[in-house]
Amino acid sequence: MNTQRFDGLEDFWVEAGSHSCFNSYGHLLTIMEQIGILGQIQAKAKASYRLWKGGKRISILSALHPFELVTSLIKLSRLDKEALSVYEYYGKGLGRKNYSDVFGPAFRSVICQTADDYPAAALFRKKPRRKEVLRSFTMPGGLAEIPRALAALEDIEVRVGAAVRSLSPDAGAYQIVLDNGEMLRAARVTLAVPPDVATRLLQEVAPAAAKATERIGVAEIDSLLLAFNRQDLTVPRMAGLISVDGPFLSAVSRDFLEHPRYRGFAFHFPAGRLEPAQQVAAACQALDVAPAKVAAVRHERNRLPSLRTGHWDLIAELDRALASTGGSPLAVTGNWFLGVSIEDCLTRSHSEMSRLFAGVGQ
Repeated sequence: MNTQRFDGLEDFWVEAGSHSCFNSYGHLLTIMEQIGILGQIQAKAKASYRLWKGGKRISILSALHPFELVTSLIKLSRLDKEALSVYEYYGKGLGRKNYSDVFGPAFRSVICQTADDYPAAALFRKKPRRKEVLRSFTMPGGLAEIPRALAALEDIEVRVGAAVRSLSPDAGAYQIVLDNGEMLRAARVTLAVPPDVATRLLQEVAPAAAKATERIGVAEIDSLLLAFNRQDLTVPRMAGLISVDGPFLSAVSRDFLEHPRYRGFAFHFPAGRLEPAQQVAAACQALDVAPAKVAAVRHERNRLPSLRTGHWDLIAELDRALASTGGSPLAVTGNWFLGVSIEDCLTRSHSEMSRLFAGVGQ
């Protein structure tokens, strides 16, 4: 959750991380209830995504192959989603042309990387919905209000800019050394970090677990945040853009929560391929606006897990290694276990906390 505000633009903000929460996010809703902020949620206005193909914005329906879709859908229920990649599952179940022209780019836009070899079961995982809660929602000041509310709790201490240099065993507990030389000691430790960082930190305390995490990749993306004066944009209101053949992977609009003066977009690019000015030019082309009309710009570098076929075997290997570490409980969580959604993260965190504090009491 990374909400970015633009100075001088009346506190206008754009999401640089997660863009939405849903009433199927059971663990998140429970947390928000517990800290008293669930009543602050705001509905997201409905809008449609468009495809960006051949330098034009086109409707998703116009790119579909209906006959192939109907004849392929019959196969979908017979396919084993847990065992197949995204391409194997949806390519057969939706049709190869539909996958190439619509669904492959759409899946790529969701995870901001090539989706073909991504585990199909990790892409969309069905979750029960709480019908008394808004189906899709945000917060008045963006989703970062949620972690800010958690950080403000009296029994939680948050340190920023405190990178961890090492994690090592220490007489039945753990010693954590920060980059500034400060040493901390804890009876229980949880790592909520990308897989490559987990690999580094697990070397001394759980080398077998480190061997599992080192085989999980990470994809980097450049996120470009743009704000415009409303009168300078003629592009119709939309949810965002799914890029079929453009230089960006996807774009998500801030149009879901209207602002009286500004509109905003987050464009996601493969990391390092375009210079900042080229990113702005490509985004403005897709929005039919001159770069000179940009009211504010911000660049963010994001890192996302790059899951591949065989991922569940690696997670099982990791969990076995964590369970065999002995006396000092150790947990690992993040967005690279069940999937990349907020609720996927929290589902993993909940199961790890249940294991970490088993027998300790409420």
